[in-house]
Amino acid sequence: MQDDRMRYDRMVERALRGVVQDSLRHVVEHGLPGDHHFYITFRTGHPDVDLAGYLRERYPEEMTIVLQYQFYGLEVDDDGFSVTLSFNNRHERLAIPFAAVTMFHDPSVNFALQFQTPPDGRRLTAAEGRREAPPSSVNGDDTADDGAAGDEPPGGKVVTLDQFRKK
Repeated sequence: MQDDRMRYDRMVERALRGVVQDSLRHVVEHGLPGDHHFYITFRTGHPDVDLAGYLRERYPEEMTIVLQYQFYGLEVDDDGFSVTLSFNNRHERLAIPFAAVTMFHDPSVNFALQFQTPPDGRRLTAAEGRREAPPSSVNGDDTADDGAAGDEPPGGKVVTLDQFRKK
């Protein structure tokens, strides 16, 4: 039997990932306005994440980066973004697909989005607007220089999509 239900949960999540994309594009075009800055948590194990091996070893599941003072070469496309950050005074280029992002937080305005994987952990097709890896947890035991990984962002209002998901 064909599933003829509207998947509003997927539509909403795709739209909210668009907020992340639009925010980063704004920064590329205009810089960070005022006190705005971003904590972005992503799954390091996602197959399309590109980062240095020692960072993947240090953060095997999730990593949080901060875009505030010292980040370079931010580029955004339809599928994700890439940026150069400093880790212990060593510049590293990261490429992160939007599908790997699990949280986006701008503490300057107390705004946060949290993204989930489908309940069965399966990957969604590119046509559905994202590809997902199985869920993981934050590995926040270390911090690095400005723009680097570490603890989860400070608390704020988090918008979750669980209420829209079929149980």
